[in-house]
Amino acid sequence: MIKRDLFLEVRTFSAVLSALVKIKRFDVVLSMFDEMVKFGLKPDVYVYTAVVRSFCELKDFVGAMKIVKEMENDGGLELSIVTYNNLIHGLCKEHRVLEAVEVKNSLSVRKLKADVVMYCTLVLGLCKIEEMEIASDMMDEMIGLGFVPSEAVCSALVELLRRKDKNLEAFFMVDKLAKLRLVPTLFSYNALMNSLCKCGKLDEAVSLFTKMKERGLYANDVTYSVLIDSYSKNRKMDEARHLLHKMAEEHIKATVYTYNSLINGYCKLGRMKEAESLFNKMNIQGLEPTVITYTTLISGYCREEDLGNAFRLYHEMSSRSIPPNTHTFTALIGGLGCAKMMTEADNMFNEMLEQNVIPNEVTYNVLIDGHCRLGNTVKAFELLDEMIEKGLVPDTYTYRPLISGLSLTGRVSEAREFVDDLHRGNQNLNMICFTEILHGLCKEGKLRDALNVCKEITAKGIDIDLVSYSVLIYGALKQRDMVHLSLLLKEMYKRGFKPDHVVYTSMIDSHCKSGNLVEAFKFWDKMMEDGCTPNVVTYTVLINGLCKAGFVEKAELLCKEMLATESIPNQVTYGCFLDNLTKEGHMEKALELHKSMLRGCLANTVTYNILIRGFCKLGRMREASELLMEMLDYGVFPDCISHSILIYEYCKSGELHEAFKLWNLMLSMNIKPDRLAYNFLIYGCCVNGEVAKAFELRDEMMRKGVAPNPVTYKFLNHGTCSINS
Repeated sequence: MIKRDLFLEVRTFSAVLSALVKIKRFDVVLSMFDEMVKFGLKPDVYVYTAVVRSFCELKDFVGAMKIVKEMENDGGLELSIVTYNNLIHGLCKEHRVLEAVEVKNSLSVRKLKADVVMYCTLVLGLCKIEEMEIASDMMDEMIGLGFVPSEAVCSALVELLRRKDKNLEAFFMVDKLAKLRLVPTLFSYNALMNSLCKCGKLDEAVSLFTKMKERGLYANDVTYSVLIDSYSKNRKMDEARHLLHKMAEEHIKATVYTYNSLINGYCKLGRMKEAESLFNKMNIQGLEPTVITYTTLISGYCREEDLGNAFRLYHEMSSRSIPPNTHTFTALIGGLGCAKMMTEADNMFNEMLEQNVIPNEVTYNVLIDGHCRLGNTVKAFELLDEMIEKGLVPDTYTYRPLISGLSLTGRVSEAREFVDDLHRGNQNLNMICFTEILHGLCKEGKLRDALNVCKEITAKGIDIDLVSYSVLIYGALKQRDMVHLSLLLKEMYKRGFKPDHVVYTSMIDSHCKSGNLVEAFKFWDKMMEDGCTPNVVTYTVLINGLCKAGFVEKAELLCKEMLATESIPNQVTYGCFLDNLTKEGHMEKALELHKSMLRGCLANTVTYNILIRGFCKLGRMREASELLMEMLDYGVFPDCISHSILIYEYCKSGELHEAFKLWNLMLSMNIKPDRLAYNFLIYGCCVNGEVAKAFELRDEMMRKGVAPNPVTYKFLNHGTCSINS
């Protein structure tokens, strides 16, 4: 056309430039625009739009702004919002969103109004740079003008609010969009429900879930997993199981993660049968359990002190080629530590290292705690050094058992030195660590020293908490120091603390044990005044005090009162009445109560031992022996005390043969005799002329790590002297 000297119109250039934009030849657009200007042609709005778009795509915003200014200065040109949309889109794409907002705000001067495209572009851009407040205001402005935001815009804003922990605002935004029939994506719903659940706003999450179908969205496995996990963590297992059934009804296949959440919930509640049942259901459905599944179950069994099942699952993991991780080994080591099986715990730790599984701070913490529980602080401090050498950082959970171990083994001064060293090293210790020192001092009867330590702690800027006051009150009660008890209570109230169940129960129990029931009831009344409702332990303590003081009828009235409240009597409560009846020789009444306890599944080893002792005291050995056999029929396992009571009575009455029969039965049941049991049998041997056998028993107890005491040698001396005479 140019070669033929044909006149080029603006619309010709406009058509070519638009086509070039479509094929993304933005450089050619700009060169053709320059040629058009040379020809003296006046660009129209479409040309300007193509040129602005090209400058933006080439990230030349100075050039783009210059063209916009030229366009605005052309008085005869009708401006278009499309041109500005291109400029705003380009700026947002390069995260220059606040400049884009300024462009939008300047439109009113040009007598232009932002359209839905501009609003959507700006909200998306603001969400990308996390300008939450401006994005929310822009969305409100957009909706207020009657514009319908796109699904992408709705989801982006909801997701931003969720990420910024503005879960309630996100919830209300979704609600507002739903009323306008603008529903964000299922992904946004799931993400928002997950955030609400993590923030403890389960009710709001459930509200979203129930409204989803109304809004044309259908839950998937992720939706259900989020809610099931939250219900399980909140110990609402019935609701969690209901959702699992609902998934099946809707033909949504539950994943291993869903089952893991449910199993974890049951394990935390100690309901291991339900947890194992779900585990079996998983396997039947062909879902492969993960290391998390096994570790959750193992941790649950360890918490319930069922090491047999914990190790069964551990070995099953190996057979299924599922390698244990740090958490698996830590759970098993912790379980062994709680069972005071530290040799086995150390072996498990070595096995962990052999399998190249790296221990973490928690692993060392449970090992240190286990050794401290047994008083082996030397080994515990060795582990602390090893932990630091490996670059692991000890925390209060590491230091607490070490301080406790030193304090409770009579080495409080060493514990205090250790704490001072930690303070000098700028280690932040919480009040729990200091409370261990207070406990150690109070246990030794050094209340004044404990009070001085409190002053030192306060001087360091650490506030005394309710637990520490509880320990100090325990110390005052142990010393029968009512002056300091009164001062501590006044100080507590002054600092805004009120005694809790533990403190009140300790004070009531102390006064009951000293026979001062009047004072015990004063604290009972004060407890009620403070709005601290007595629990089963408080009731039991007072019932025990009344029974021991001979006020059984008053104890029965208190028990009836207890039944009227939410505090249900337990084995210990009924054991108080059982103990009183057996001591008074009312064995028939005691047996009636015992039968009631059996019906309520409340009978245990202790209650059986009380009955056995009662029958032995009256010389009714046959009934006592029958009770020992009956225990097993009801799934109650006799302990060393159950056998020792009978062994002593047989020894005392000269029936050494029967005593040894019981002794052998006890050993066959893997019940380890304690020092008292050995002493009873040694006494029986000595008084019945079997001194050689008595010395054999002494040697056996030493071999088994049970140290003889002065009573043991008293019996042996008596037996030896009898033979010599």
